[in-house]
Amino acid sequence: MITLSSRVQRIRPSPSSMATGRVKELRAQGRNIIGLTSGEPDFDTPPHIIEAAYAAMKAGKTRYTAVEGIPELRRAICDKFKRENGLEFTPDQIVVGNGGKQIIFNALTCTVDDGDEVIVPAPYWVSYPDMTLLNGGVPVIVTCAAEAGYKMKPEQLEAAITPRTKWLILNSPCNPTGAAYTREELAALGAVIERHPHVWVMTDDIYEHLVYDDFVFTTFAQVNPQLAERTLTINGVSKAFAMTGWRLGYAGGSRPLIKAMIKLQSQSTGNASSVSQSAALAALTGPTDFIEGWRRQYQARRDLLIDKLNAIDGVHCPTPTGAFYVYPSCAGLIGKKTTTGTVIDNDSAFVMYLLDTQDVAVLQGEAYGVSPAFRISFATSIEQLEEACRRIAVACASLA
Repeated sequence: MITLSSRVQRIRPSPSSMATGRVKELRAQGRNIIGLTSGEPDFDTPPHIIEAAYAAMKAGKTRYTAVEGIPELRRAICDKFKRENGLEFTPDQIVVGNGGKQIIFNALTCTVDDGDEVIVPAPYWVSYPDMTLLNGGVPVIVTCAAEAGYKMKPEQLEAAITPRTKWLILNSPCNPTGAAYTREELAALGAVIERHPHVWVMTDDIYEHLVYDDFVFTTFAQVNPQLAERTLTINGVSKAFAMTGWRLGYAGGSRPLIKAMIKLQSQSTGNASSVSQSAALAALTGPTDFIEGWRRQYQARRDLLIDKLNAIDGVHCPTPTGAFYVYPSCAGLIGKKTTTGTVIDNDSAFVMYLLDTQDVAVLQGEAYGVSPAFRISFATSIEQLEEACRRIAVACASLA
């Protein structure tokens, strides 16, 4: 039997990916599962993007490209950063990868040595700590309270920084909570980072366009231009343009870091799909008016969930500012028993209880670093969400 590396044994499979796979398995068995685990839009990729991909294929744009991405896409990304975020980049400061996930992984691999620390506010996207561990780093988890909107305070950041700190990872709006940092909050965090010149900031802005209630999105380097050289700004087309399966992410940052990330990618995957790059070019340079319509639908779904979930005894659901997730607390249900006598002793038990008794699939808060809670994706229809809430209410009412 082959001996697995200690590196891969440090990490666990992605809980969200595993849960999505489990939902598909159960549906194949004939169960009527309402799957609320998947972090991808339920809308179709817009037609003009699909047409651009088709035209690229017909034109023979199906071969290798430069590892860092085709020149016209990198220029379009520079234009996007300037137009929407007030950030100035040149194409040699841009790298295109196979999804934002690869961009994050490459950045950590290029910079983290054994024992280096990466500050990760919790609740966090499930892959940040494991990517850090895989690269020999130490994830420093900073728990952010629901009372603080699940956002890290400057004093928490200050307390977490040590001489071994390499990165702070900021995801705003956040998966799983939908929390988003205001301009003032980013400035306060920037003031802390400015005092520690060895610390860099990685911003995951993938949910940038999905914000609600007149919230104005800003990114860290936009608010803290004095830290632009120490900031890697990451984005992609998956969420705003419903292009999750196209696997296209990108980043803008300092030239030495981008150069190292390109070198690494040249020895791993090489370029992102040539067809996906043509599609992304159409996404970033074409019409975006559809995003507002999608955003309004997401907000209506969010509002429905907040209303329905907060009417359930034992469940409390904060109102997210962005993304397409809610992160309700189930603290009021811990310690209760099912009709068969099983004790709901943590959020994982509650999630399994919902799946086993009501065919509702959600994700446990334990996977995101803050319990007891669970994550619901509202990237699905109003009808599905209404039925899910009805089932959840039945399950909770059945607990003694």
